[in-house]
Amino acid sequence: MLTRDQAADIFDKLRKHSIADEIELLISGSRSALTRFANNTIHQNVAEESHQISVRVSFGGRTARATTNKANDDSLRRVVQSAEALARVQQPDADLLPMPSPEEVKQNAAESGATTVQRYFESTARITPDGRANAVARMVNVATGNGLTTAGIFSTAELVEGVFNSRGVTDWHEQTLAEVSVTMLGDTSSGWQKANSPDAAQLNPARMAEIAAQKAVASENPRDLPPGKYTVILEPAAVLDAVGFMFWDFGGAALLEQRSFLNDRIGKQLFGENITVWDDVYHPLQTGVPFDGEGMKRHRIKLIDNGIVKEVTFARSNARRMQESEMASWVGPVTPTGHGFALPNEMGEAPMNIVFSGAEPGRAQTVDQMIASTERGILVTRLWYIREVDPYEKILTGMTRDGTFLVEDGRLQCGIRNFRFNESLIHMLQNVEAMGLPVRASGEESMDMVVPAMKVRAFNFTETTKF
Repeated sequence: MLTRDQAADIFDKLRKHSIADEIELLISGSRSALTRFANNTIHQNVAEESHQISVRVSFGGRTARATTNKANDDSLRRVVQSAEALARVQQPDADLLPMPSPEEVKQNAAESGATTVQRYFESTARITPDGRANAVARMVNVATGNGLTTAGIFSTAELVEGVFNSRGVTDWHEQTLAEVSVTMLGDTSSGWQKANSPDAAQLNPARMAEIAAQKAVASENPRDLPPGKYTVILEPAAVLDAVGFMFWDFGGAALLEQRSFLNDRIGKQLFGENITVWDDVYHPLQTGVPFDGEGMKRHRIKLIDNGIVKEVTFARSNARRMQESEMASWVGPVTPTGHGFALPNEMGEAPMNIVFSGAEPGRAQTVDQMIASTERGILVTRLWYIREVDPYEKILTGMTRDGTFLVEDGRLQCGIRNFRFNESLIHMLQNVEAMGLPVRASGEESMDMVVPAMKVRAFNFTETTKF
């Protein structure tokens, strides 16, 4: 596995090959393994180790990047030459800043709320193929015991990522990650669960399989229900897959380029008063690298405070652009927040470690309690095939799947055929009646988040599907 010292040696070699004004290395490595199963049997077990060397150079306002996965001297020389050749033919970028210095990083980090994060677990790194196979066997036993067919994955990984630049900035991050996804299939129904964590001990594959199986059994022979506006109970995976579509707009570049739904809305009551959202890479349930594509420490920032959008994220250059723009008076604090993507890029920045505050202490409800308080509604396990219909009103369309149920008189009555929905995220987050405790959740359409289950009134379903 790639070490920090090895990465530093690679950077020293790159510098010797370069004649650029500045040079930066983003380097990552992974050692991963995957056990895949379907039709109640393991059919694939693979493992790989890889690393990526990504080099950016700058010449007087021109910058470019080139990448290789080879660390021999000839490959390092060629990747530097490629980056320099690309940089020379670029147009000068008036917004390009010099690479950050250690002093700039240190000063900005003092405002970040940064804390030490421990995300490497030796026990996760040491999981063997037999260990994964035994976990799969327990999931398969749940399937066969319920007359179902199961499919899914159990993966483990060690990950490293580092940044080095010629002005002296250097940072390094190591973590592990284990992930389990399981789908249970009946003749007319399905159930699903997915979870991941740096600490594999936090995952319970057999329990996940039991929940997925319960959903598949309970939703057999689904009924048709007419489309319309319903109270919905969204499990955390469904919440994150929907709301994830709006956080790409919480960036300085999106605002400056007038492509954010937050334009003219910052500081206004946009969502319900019970909605508070942070971006917090240091949260104990989060994962990921605590620095951005230039080596700036990520800040812990409050994006939404009781329904009012308060702050957005800024890369270094976009913070300066915003300070010089007429928007600066209504955007809120304008400072680099450590959320920039590797340069050059077209996206700018975005929050990547979303944490919902959930219900106030003493008012959080479990999904069962939400069901018990619902006269008529729909329970949604997860969403998929989500697409944006209206970017300014954040209207999405997509479908439910793998466990959609009718709730009547405080009880689950039966499975129902899946729905297509057309719903505005703004409207949805204005109509949250109840929330649970925030949990680390995984879906398929968005990044993992720390989110609660939500009970939402007047959620708009437009048609039923054929499954």
